[in-house]
Amino acid sequence: MGTEIFKDLLAQNIISCGFSLNMVNSENVSKSLNENTASVGFIYRHIGETMLMFGYFFGKQSDIQNTTMGKQDEGLGQDYEESKRLIEQGFKLLDEIVESTPISEWSEIVQTPFFGAVSKVRLFSHILYHNSYHSGQIALAIKRGI
Repeated sequence: MGTEIFKDLLAQNIISCGFSLNMVNSENVSKSLNENTASVGFIYRHIGETMLMFGYFFGKQSDIQNTTMGKQDEGLGQDYEESKRLIEQGFKLLDEIVESTPISEWSEIVQTPFFGAVSKVRLFSHILYHNSYHSGQIALAIKRGI
């Protein structure tokens, strides 16, 4: 039952976030909720980058460079195809983490720069929340943005 819970959580995150993420296209990546918020493309790219960098805490290194976390939107993220590839790779990585992490390791503590020491399960929970949060921002920007 253990691994199945994580598979189900990830599957639901992919479905729930997919409603917003699947609305992103090359025509709307420059939209934003207002002139003070990040663009759809920047947020979309950020989701992909963050998932890929998340693998570090599970011993899965990525060659992805952080171009969004803690950064201002200066037009990066306009390449829809590249960002879509990052999203796909990110979800694939999360699936690999679920498949390769024994149940006994989910309670292991890892040191993070943003939360301090937390369990792997808590960190996994956060990445799913993070995806959902930003997917909501994307949907709002596409529907009501400029």
